[in-house]
Amino acid sequence: MQKLGNYITGNWIEGDGDGQLLYNAVTGKEFASATTKGLDFESVLDYARKKGNTALRKMTFQERGRMLRALALHLMQHKEKFYTISYLSGATKIDSWIDIEGGIGNLFSNASLRRKLPDEPFCLDGDPIALSKGNTFMGHHILVPKEGVAVHINAYNFPVWGMLEKIAVNLLAGIPAVVKPATVTSYLTEAVVKEIIASKILPEGALQLLCGSAGNILDFVNSQDVVTFTGSAYTGLKLKSHPTILGEAVPFNMEADSLNCIVLGADVEPGMPEWDIFIKEVKKEITVKAGQKCTAVRRIFVPGNKIEEMSRAIANELGKTVIGNPLNEKVRMGSLAGQDQRNEVRSQVQKLLASSQIIYGSLDSVAVLDADEKEGAFISPMLLLNENPFATETSHDVEAFGPVSTIMPYKNMDEAIELSKKGKGSLCSTIVTADPKIAKQYVLGAATHHGRILVLNEDCAKESTGHGSPLPLLVHGGPGRAGGGEEMGGLRGIRHYLQRTAIQGSPTMITAISNVYQAHAKGNDPGVHPFKKYFEELHIGDQIITEKRLITSEDIDKFAALSGDNFYAHLTATDFAGTMFEQQVAHGYFIMSAAAGLFVDSYEKNPVLLNYGIDELRFTKPVYPGSSIYIRFSCKEKTAQEMKEQNPEVPFVKGQDIPKGIVKWFVEIFDETSEAVGVGTILTMVEMKNKI
Repeated sequence: MQKLGNYITGNWIEGDGDGQLLYNAVTGKEFASATTKGLDFESVLDYARKKGNTALRKMTFQERGRMLRALALHLMQHKEKFYTISYLSGATKIDSWIDIEGGIGNLFSNASLRRKLPDEPFCLDGDPIALSKGNTFMGHHILVPKEGVAVHINAYNFPVWGMLEKIAVNLLAGIPAVVKPATVTSYLTEAVVKEIIASKILPEGALQLLCGSAGNILDFVNSQDVVTFTGSAYTGLKLKSHPTILGEAVPFNMEADSLNCIVLGADVEPGMPEWDIFIKEVKKEITVKAGQKCTAVRRIFVPGNKIEEMSRAIANELGKTVIGNPLNEKVRMGSLAGQDQRNEVRSQVQKLLASSQIIYGSLDSVAVLDADEKEGAFISPMLLLNENPFATETSHDVEAFGPVSTIMPYKNMDEAIELSKKGKGSLCSTIVTADPKIAKQYVLGAATHHGRILVLNEDCAKESTGHGSPLPLLVHGGPGRAGGGEEMGGLRGIRHYLQRTAIQGSPTMITAISNVYQAHAKGNDPGVHPFKKYFEELHIGDQIITEKRLITSEDIDKFAALSGDNFYAHLTATDFAGTMFEQQVAHGYFIMSAAAGLFVDSYEKNPVLLNYGIDELRFTKPVYPGSSIYIRFSCKEKTAQEMKEQNPEVPFVKGQDIPKGIVKWFVEIFDETSEAVGVGTILTMVEMKNKI
């Protein structure tokens, strides 16, 4: 019988003894075992810090992002072998797609975030802060990778997605991971890790795997580490209370199972598109992954006068679901992950029946296709009815982690909001309504108790990712019972693995540290106009101060005529009494255009390929006819761009890519009194001499 390996300290190592038996969830047959007994967990963490952390911290965000993309492409080439193994967990093709390709999608999404990050191992956070009148002292915040390791303790329901959505974030941030999947489905995680290690895309020590118990690993974490947990609130609280976690102030991020809910708006009637959308969403949330999702709908709230009709409609749809062997193409719902999970679901449903009744399904039997309902971990989808949701807390406290949901009535939106909060915090909630007023009332009323709220109607239903789908660029987590943590969230996610430090000093010193030009820093004499320099030749702080240009009333009139912008303040005939202006004032966009005329070197071809855009443009003082403006133009920031794939035999022909990067320039516009009248950041695309 196969024994799963643990990938630690650069080697595949089997634990001591027989370990925990693992079963085919469809047939009930044992096929593998897993154990971490005998492993030195202190050495595992030490190896991650010394090898993986050291290597990743030296890489820039751009390099880490490209690494994630390469890994995603590699895993996509091997996905079919993962699907074959995934069937052992009772997953259908769509269940496996969510887990496998959804997980790989997280790698792609996080890889794309590199475009928003500098080509440095660190980044600045937020805006600069002036701390003195003379502009010689300032503050900023810098984010640097922690010197520790991310320890991910994951649930059994998503053995691929659960790992990849977490490591994508910590690897982009620059710290390594030790992954401890739930043992019951760890065989699939092991298969993916084997492929990751074989690819040699990640540096040594960046990823380690434990298939079995986490043992005493938490005894050896420290304040530079981050521990994440996905699973039951009970287990999460136990881990979060570990003496080392508390004593070392180790960041602990928990995503716990919660009693998520869906609400049917009072405006929705039978025959409306939203009526059918609601039914479809509920059925999907009950049957996909056989209800084994931390985001699955456990509570269904429907206006009291529609609950009977809606209950029949949902039961009718559930009755169409073919359950059985997921290898059979007719099957739409597979088994639970194992017999232990089925026993647990049955136990929890018994508790729910103290205040509810089953109106669809059965605790004891289920018709299955191409399988044995007793040998496999099959269970019937169940819809329960609780007619008095305010009379008992059971429906809001007890979760059956399977294809089980309870429908309950409400009288008005205030009641629906109150019921949604009785779950004491959830990962997500959905409101199905065509009425914007109902949607707004629910979102603003319920947002305090839910990590994510989906507003679902005919407009977005076709393209909606659905109630149960966390997205890598949005925060995934929730308050209270849901754990109080957050995962993913785009750039927000990487900050959990970075140390934020306030830095203070002169603008010149902060520029040198951050490699981002700060206002009032000393500039460099570029020797030649910066636009004549290739990307590699430019230095942060390269700066020119232009000649002056006189602004005339005729200039303003001509710009008004050319642009069509005849706002009253730009017209000489305006009576300016009672306005903010003394006389005709120049258009802000004319001043910016005139500024470009002063700082652009435009008389011969140069490495600047094009103007890429303007950020943070502000006009700070009116410019009247007779004023003269001049520009201080400074190289602010540089980010190299990757080459698109091209034909190596025909380089740099029309339509193909050339090596280039984006350069940000800090533009300060002054008048004849040397007061700033405008400030902004322009972006140019600049050619490189060499391909990166």
